[in-house]
Amino acid sequence: MATQSVFDRPMSVEAYLTTSFEHDCDYVDGVIEERALGEFEHSFLQIALGSIFFNHRQEWGITSLTEQRIRLSATRFRVPDLAVLRAGTPRERVLTKPPMLVIEIQSPEDTLRRTTAKVLEYLEFGVENVWVVDPASRIAYRGTTSGLEPVEDGQLSVDGTPIRILVGELFAELDKA
Repeated sequence: MATQSVFDRPMSVEAYLTTSFEHDCDYVDGVIEERALGEFEHSFLQIALGSIFFNHRQEWGITSLTEQRIRLSATRFRVPDLAVLRAGTPRERVLTKPPMLVIEIQSPEDTLRRTTAKVLEYLEFGVENVWVVDPASRIAYRGTTSGLEPVEDGQLSVDGTPIRILVGELFAELDKA
C-alpha cells in the first residue's frame, strides 16, 4: 500500500482504466498509488486465502477474486488483495457494488494507520466485512467503523454464512512454507 505516486501529474479516470500497469495500482483522486506486492509472506497468504475461498466457493455460495478493481466513488478505485462476492452477483469489469468481504494483507512497508484509512473507505462504500491480515505480527483484524479490532476468538468469519478461517491454522501454514 505504498503511497508513492507512479506518475508526476494527475491522471484521469479514463486514463487509469485504460492504462496497463506492471502491478495494478490504486487510484485516489487523480493520483496513481502503487500497491505493495511481491514479498513472500504477503504472496503466500494471498494464495492460501484465495485457495480456501476458491475450494469452498460452492459450499459457501461465493465467488472470490484476487486484485479486483473496486470503484468506491467517481474518483477513487481500490484493488484489495482479495474480494469475495455472493454467488450470482452480476459480473462487472470493475466492481461498482460492494463485495461481501474484502481482505487486505499487510506488507512490510504498509502501516496500520494507512490500512485503517483504507478499511474505513471500504466500509463507507458498503462492504459488509473487511479483514486485515498482518503476517509480521501474526495478527488478524476485523475492520469496524471505529478502526481495526484484533481477532480475539481465533477465527475470521462472516455472520450469516458458513465462512470461517482459523487464524492460527493460516499462520501455521505460513510458518511451514
